[in-house]
Amino acid sequence: MDLATLKGFRPAEYEEAAGGYRTTGDMAAAAKDTINNRIRAGVNSRLRGEAATAALRELRSLADNFHYAQTECALVSTALDGFAFDMAAAKRKLDAAIEDARADNCTVGQDGSVGYPAGRKPGAEKNEPGGTVSGSAGGSPASGAPEQRAAGAHPNPYYGRAVAYANRIADALREATDADAKWAPKLAALKADDDLTVSKADWADAQSDMGGVREAGQGYLDSLPQAPKDGTPAANAEWWKRLGPQEQAAWLALRPDMVGALDGLPATVRDEANRTVLEEKHGQLRMELDAMPKPPANEWTWITAGGYPSKVHTDEWMAWHNKYGDRYEQLNKSLKGMDSIQDRFDRTGERGLPEAYLLGFSPEGNGRAIVANGNPDTADHQAVYVPGTTSNLGGIGGDIGRMENVWRVADGAGNGSVSTITWLGYDAPQDIVKDSPFSHYADDGAPAYNRFLDGLDASRTADSDPHRTAIGHSYGTTLIGSAARQGDLNVDDVILAGSPGVQVSHADQLDVPAGHVWNQEAEGDVVPDIGRFGHGGSDWNGLFTIPSDERFGANQLRTDTEGHSDYWKEGTDSLRNQGLVVAGKGDNAELK
Repeated sequence: MDLATLKGFRPAEYEEAAGGYRTTGDMAAAAKDTINNRIRAGVNSRLRGEAATAALRELRSLADNFHYAQTECALVSTALDGFAFDMAAAKRKLDAAIEDARADNCTVGQDGSVGYPAGRKPGAEKNEPGGTVSGSAGGSPASGAPEQRAAGAHPNPYYGRAVAYANRIADALREATDADAKWAPKLAALKADDDLTVSKADWADAQSDMGGVREAGQGYLDSLPQAPKDGTPAANAEWWKRLGPQEQAAWLALRPDMVGALDGLPATVRDEANRTVLEEKHGQLRMELDAMPKPPANEWTWITAGGYPSKVHTDEWMAWHNKYGDRYEQLNKSLKGMDSIQDRFDRTGERGLPEAYLLGFSPEGNGRAIVANGNPDTADHQAVYVPGTTSNLGGIGGDIGRMENVWRVADGAGNGSVSTITWLGYDAPQDIVKDSPFSHYADDGAPAYNRFLDGLDASRTADSDPHRTAIGHSYGTTLIGSAARQGDLNVDDVILAGSPGVQVSHADQLDVPAGHVWNQEAEGDVVPDIGRFGHGGSDWNGLFTIPSDERFGANQLRTDTEGHSDYWKEGTDSLRNQGLVVAGKGDNAELK
């Protein structure tokens, strides 16, 4: 880049353009939210039939288009801000070098060369003539010894200073040239297909674009106020509040995974960030799965062993399974979970369902997902449900459905607004026999649960404090008990269903007022019996103690369901009693 171009560079023009893209992205976001939370919700609540289904399909496609436009505009905006930041830094260096040179009686040519006047060193008899020098990038005042010796040996004292100014100018021009070369391909890549369909490839490309802009803009991102390292939810909330709109937009555009995971940030912000991660990961994983060889159709064959026929896997299938099987299964589970979350978004308005908020998401490992029915930041009543053994992202749909049912009952109680949250924020045991007897799954996950609960206080926007209930199922009750044992369980009521034990021997150790621990044990549920014979969650106090024992001191709720998984079955007393507790009407719940 030449000197005249850098001198004439106006960062404000690029920042203004970035603001324009940011405004366009905000408009796309508003249109997306209107379609999803008003128009589609209205169709879901009032219309049925083929025409309504077709309309919902088209509206979802339109909302996807706006979401993609929002995401890409945010990247363009941040890229322009990042480019302006890099170029402005180079321009400041150039302007400072030129100003210093002129103050020292030197002149700067259009090619970046520096002219110096006649002068003489102390003790010399006459002036030495002036001249012109050109700089070299990297030849700063701390440049190599040969250059320093040459400057020191020159009879004109201005010579060495002119070389230093010329080198500073060359450095600034090189920095600007490097910035231009770095950003040009990133900005050129920010373009969409010339069609009206947002495909999995488009979202995968958006993820790639994000990585490219983040890499190029690392200096810009580093210049912004950083989130507190291992910050408390309150510290996270304060950091976010102090950011300006442009800074918030940059973090959302380049690090939605980080923003979406920070407890204490507003539910609307976390939802926006996590939905972007969800869409981009869905596109990436779907493309990976589509490119993977499918399992051979001839999975089984028969062999004769010891005179008896045996059914075994074919060699072809085993070869495929050994190479691709684990990843194939992982991809299918992750995509199934993502589709379940999207299905919940799509059903907003159906049977009165409120807007959904994605407060946490990751497809890594067994997966993470935190899904709220209704905005917890404004709700009068909050319930945070922890699922148990075998829970993972692939099965999140069932857990979301349970909290939908609780929401309907609690909301119908007419005691204020309600938000029910499915919290799959830990690595649940995946095997009933090999994993669930151990307590470390609960102990490892409990601190994250406590941080999330504290974060609900930090992100609160309503003037009043909410009434909050912790709900646990199976091993999820063990995690809730561990959270109380390890820290301060920030809830007002605790509901335990099918519990094998909660690591403490009495209800008053669960950090809630007396009479506010509620337990359910259904006929035919064998899991509590496992706890009675010793479990990672049961407590030894002369006897193994679980919440169903009278000595534990919990309110035993009437439970008319059977087995381990039907505590949230619609139309049951089991569900009704939970909903009353969540709505702050536990006194109306029916006990055994």
